[in-house]
This record gives sequence, structure tokens and C-alpha cells, in this order.
Amino acid sequence: MIWNHAGLVAEVRTDGTNRVALLHLDANQPVVLEGTAAAIWDLIDGQRNEQDIVAELEATFEDPSGQMQSQVQGFLASLEAQRLIEASPNTSL
Repeated sequence: MIWNHAGLVAEVRTDGTNRVALLHLDANQPVVLEGTAAAIWDLIDGQRNEQDIVAELEATFEDPSGQMQSQVQGFLASLEAQRLIEASPNTSL
């Protein structure tokens, strides 16, 4: 599946850190992403599929537990449930 950032999401970044605050405009609470979570957010671009995102992360972060793929899938599902991302119309890639 290929994901895009949802259209009704405001994003604020802190300079010099890997931290981003997100707020769906219909939500009451912001979501703050740091570290790997913020890296995943940056890789969601409407071009990369889940496997591409996992491959990029594996090239950057160690995965001694071998759980990265399932953790990324769970995180993406969480972002979708919070309406922060949506499936790209380019899902055939």
C-alpha cells in the first residue's frame, strides 16, 4: 500500500531535531512523533510503498528483533486510524 499525508493535517517541525507535531483539523489532541516515528512520517510521500519504507528504515536503523516490518505496519495502521494518512490513488505500485 502507498500512503499520503492526509489533507486536513497541520504539521509543525522543530528545527535541528527529528521531531514533528501533527494535528488533524477535526481532532482535539496533537500527535508528536520523534525518532523513528518522525522518520517514517518523512518517508510517507505518495511514492513509496510499505516495503520501500521498511527498506529505507532498515538501511538507517538496526533491527535486532526482526520486527521492523510488523512494527511499521502497526504504526501506519495507527496513523490511518487517527486520519493522519490516507491511501494513495497510486496503490497499484
